[in-house]
Amino acid sequence: MFRAVLTDRLQAAFTAAGIALPEGFVPSVVIASDTRYGDYQSNAAMVLSKQLKQNPRALAQQIVDQLQVTDICEKISIDGPGFLNFTLSPAALIQRLSVILKDDHVGVPPVTKAKRIVIDFSAPNIAKPMHVGHIRSTFIGDSLARVARFIGHTVITDNHVGDWGTQFGMIIYGWKTQLDQAKLKLDPILELVTVYKAINAATKADEAVLTLCKTELVKLQQGDPENLAIWKECVRLTLEQLEKVYGALDVKFDHYLGESFYNEALAPLVADMLEKGIAKVSEGATAVFSDGSVKPENDPFLISDKDEWKAAPCIIRKTDGGFLYATTDLATIDYRVKEWKADEIWYVVGAPQQLHFRQVFAAAKRRGATTEMTHIAFGSILGPDGKMFKTRSGETVGLLEVIDEAIERARAAAEEKDQGLSDADKDEIARIIGSGSVKYAELSQNRLTDYKFSWDKMLSLQGNTAPYLLNAYVRTRSIFRKLEGTVELTPDLEITEPAERALAMKLAQFAENAHDVLEDHRPNLLANYLYEVANTYHGFYEACNVLRSEGTIRNTRLTLCEATSRVLKTGLSLLGIQTTERM
Repeated sequence: MFRAVLTDRLQAAFTAAGIALPEGFVPSVVIASDTRYGDYQSNAAMVLSKQLKQNPRALAQQIVDQLQVTDICEKISIDGPGFLNFTLSPAALIQRLSVILKDDHVGVPPVTKAKRIVIDFSAPNIAKPMHVGHIRSTFIGDSLARVARFIGHTVITDNHVGDWGTQFGMIIYGWKTQLDQAKLKLDPILELVTVYKAINAATKADEAVLTLCKTELVKLQQGDPENLAIWKECVRLTLEQLEKVYGALDVKFDHYLGESFYNEALAPLVADMLEKGIAKVSEGATAVFSDGSVKPENDPFLISDKDEWKAAPCIIRKTDGGFLYATTDLATIDYRVKEWKADEIWYVVGAPQQLHFRQVFAAAKRRGATTEMTHIAFGSILGPDGKMFKTRSGETVGLLEVIDEAIERARAAAEEKDQGLSDADKDEIARIIGSGSVKYAELSQNRLTDYKFSWDKMLSLQGNTAPYLLNAYVRTRSIFRKLEGTVELTPDLEITEPAERALAMKLAQFAENAHDVLEDHRPNLLANYLYEVANTYHGFYEACNVLRSEGTIRNTRLTLCEATSRVLKTGLSLLGIQTTERM
């Protein structure tokens, strides 16, 4: 990675120049904002000049005098108030192209320190269908898992399904009193949801029904054989449907350890926290309170109210003896650390759960956990009107409905083009474009912002969309289909045109972008980079004739096409998006 090499060489130049660096200082190297001045840029001299009280341009010159980068740079300049600009040599870019072509990882090096990372994402509820609200967690989590594995981490994916809780009292009572077995066989989840809604409405109208539901829940929690059997069947039916959904989305999990898996660990956990003074009983409930070890503004167990800090405890056992999500999450952390030896645990869960995870992480650390825990938050998907995305009747939109409609729309678009494709080919292409469009519409967004769901935008062949990127990939493959016979690319390369250099430079940045994704868990960095690759390739495609060129120039351009193909295919796969040879 050129950026990493330049960073190391800069650090060595500081040492060679006798410049004392502040502890922990690492010179920043970024892609140049204005390519007229170079390919990479550093403001290290400007930053240090303030601390060392030296002229920034003079300091920059000291660094340049000691800088050893002639093997990769053809030019180094000092611009403005002390910016260091680096222009890579054609030879360095050509060498990088060769690596991209030959390397199974397309030139992306592994991390220097691999970790065991548990990623908790998707997490639907048993007896309920997946809906549009699961899009962000599922796709972000899956992409992060793919990237982390690709760059060398050991990744364990866990779908922490909601398979326990008060709703099962209603479901079990409804199973016994209202379930239609014929409809259950036809569409299990739909029938379970219908039963749940009916019983939920009945509990609000009749207190006696609510009491009966609570009785069924207590029987389940106490291990009643009949209720346990009903619960297990609900779990089985739901997991069967979930596997179909995840199969259609090409999303895989190593484990499906739901809330129920940790039931036996909850009472001992609470007892241990009480014994160690981490939790205490207050008003009949057991909770974790502030211990005063951090400033109030950073304390998850305090809340500001009218210029006064008040207690915001994390309850781990209710007054009736019931446990909460926080209790289960603490037991889950114990398991993931003890059994899976997790170095890091990532939770891909919506932004509204921020306080919950701050409290759980703080409580876990008080219990001695040293594993790094991260809440990877995200915003909401909005409808075209800017409000929460719902059906016309106000229902939550089903996830499979979204994917199916995207595929149908892509299939309709395929019908408008007569390319001699069979119906089976059109169906497969529509599946790839449709599902890929929904994924890319999500993953190209900053995860922390809300965004509007738009069919027209996500399926457009223009702009930052999956179809646009897939079309760029198809263009790279069409070049080779037009050639007669097998073409052997040779190491004999020569970059002569600005469009060739721009593309080679952009492709060389793939390794950096792949690693950058995990810096702040942002797949949109990779998505936007791939869009830039597609844009740059289209510019090259228009400016440089490939098939009519000859000799070294032809070989170079074919190499650029092949390298672009590999980067786009690999990059899209890290987003969970398949490619197609034709569109």
